[in-house]
Amino acid sequence: MPTSDEELLDAADRVRTHAWAPYSGFRVGAAVEASDGRIFTGCNVENASYPVTLCAERGAVSAAIAAGATRLVRVAVSTEAAHPVAPCGACRQVLAEFGPEMTVLSRAAGQIARWRLDDLLPERFVLERSPDHDEDPS
Repeated sequence: MPTSDEELLDAADRVRTHAWAPYSGFRVGAAVEASDGRIFTGCNVENASYPVTLCAERGAVSAAIAAGATRLVRVAVSTEAAHPVAPCGACRQVLAEFGPEMTVLSRAAGQIARWRLDDLLPERFVLERSPDHDEDPS
């Protein structure tokens, strides 16, 4: 049975409670859905050295890849912001590697926004792959 948007957003809400955000206070949860229907979650993990902070979306993608899921079809983002928030630019690029046309859902303050990833990142970076590359996730 397919996961509804509400179920995917609920998974993002649940994992947001585990976010480590002692510096910004901006807690984020994300849930990605693989093409086979499996759901993977991640939360932001801040660090005193800000550049090594991990966004929730990239954490969820890492969990999916670690489980062998390389085709992603949806991502849900949950924050405590005053309005729904789209993934940052770095997360958009990472998400696009595994599903450039995926649906992006975001919920905050009782509002839900929906975008297509390729609308949020219309000119993504694509590295030319060598002929012996045996897997093309996009």
